[in-house]
Amino acid sequence: MLTITTIYNPATDLGYLLHKNPANVHTASLPFGNAYVFYPEAMPERCTAVLLLDINPVDLVRARRSRTAGASIRQYVNDRPYAASSFLSVAILRVFGTALTGRSKERPELAETPIPLRVRIAPLYSNRGEDLLRRLFEPLGYAVDAQAHVLDERIPEWGDSDFFTLTLTGTVRLSTLLTHLYVLVPVLDDEKHYWVGEDEVEKLLRRGSDWLGRHPERDLIVRRYLKYRRSLARLALARLVEEDQPDPEAAETAREAEEERLERPLSLQEQRIAAVLAVLHTAEVRSVIDLGCGSGGLLRELLKDRTLERIAGMDVSSRALEIARERLRIDSLPAARRERIALFHGSLSYRDRRLAGYDAAVAMEVIEHLDPWRLAAFEQVVFAQTGPRLVVLTTPNAEYNPNFPGLSPGEFRHRDHRFEWTRAQFREWTSDVGTRHDYAVSIHPVGPEDPQLGAPTQMAVLKKRGAD
Repeated sequence: MLTITTIYNPATDLGYLLHKNPANVHTASLPFGNAYVFYPEAMPERCTAVLLLDINPVDLVRARRSRTAGASIRQYVNDRPYAASSFLSVAILRVFGTALTGRSKERPELAETPIPLRVRIAPLYSNRGEDLLRRLFEPLGYAVDAQAHVLDERIPEWGDSDFFTLTLTGTVRLSTLLTHLYVLVPVLDDEKHYWVGEDEVEKLLRRGSDWLGRHPERDLIVRRYLKYRRSLARLALARLVEEDQPDPEAAETAREAEEERLERPLSLQEQRIAAVLAVLHTAEVRSVIDLGCGSGGLLRELLKDRTLERIAGMDVSSRALEIARERLRIDSLPAARRERIALFHGSLSYRDRRLAGYDAAVAMEVIEHLDPWRLAAFEQVVFAQTGPRLVVLTTPNAEYNPNFPGLSPGEFRHRDHRFEWTRAQFREWTSDVGTRHDYAVSIHPVGPEDPQLGAPTQMAVLKKRGAD
């Protein structure tokens, strides 16, 4: 049984996203049984849809006999009719296929919007216990609750089984959630029921194109999804690496050239760094992580501050990290200084334990490089899961753009920007983030201020309440 719950208002719009009317019970016939969709609750403030998979074990045996010779008692005694497996993945595609693609005729904008969702699967097999469930789903931004089931309630000394009730909570597009389940439920299933060939590689790459390449358990996911077929796994991994790194050096060079062209006359980069350093000094932090550190401009200044005991930089570009390492001359630093700084590759869309334990986190000119729908994952990673006592964010002020010579109306400052916010939009988003995660928020201008349009850069300082 798979349940999907939302408190988005009106919550009954979940029916439009799933293309299933909450007033009806929906039935789909599958080769191995039936799937039913119904809504135990459908109110404006809360709505829950249930996908119930009723697997017929006789149909399973008949299907297997048509493919294999001989008989085994395992054909009749197994967990297939009772636990979530690759059969559930097939049912998701068959029953929620349109929702899986992210299309909704009646609510097209909502289909592209992250909404609060809670999904529950019971029971779900995991032969590596709760740890594997967390390793698969937490990096995707979900809060994970895994309740283990005892092997036999009548014989408690046997301990827990390999079956769990899994609950995932997050703010995410429904199509993204369904895609994650479609791929990862079979990953947990050691007995994928259908033949795995090269078409499965294409399916995996298509469904995982937006997230799999940067998932910290990418290799494990690929191997298990493809049933440990090494040739197919090597093919999939090679293509993921190729697609995920389309010449980062050229992208980094182009980005820096654009920044130089537009912002150099105002010395904006230097002013941003100075503003961030002033905030960090005032807060008397002892450890800082630079999220999206690029080629290390801020890190270079942080390294000069001897009051900082630990410094780290993270970036999604391996080439940018190589440039930072060269510019900071980390390998030639004295041992004491070299031990203070760490650089590592990662993405702000995925949970990463390496981000924890720092007094302050800085994301300087970073959020505008994220797709708007990824901001919810960024928020979960930085504020909910990592939760430093101080977060400093800077981003362009879109209102100031007419002051840049040669910038056409509506044009972003850099080609890699996914959006640029006005002052009101930035203030609203940071205020909402602060409210959700108990941070006090203040907004500060950076750079020369225009009386009507404000400063070219806007900076938000978020301080964890009660952390001082």
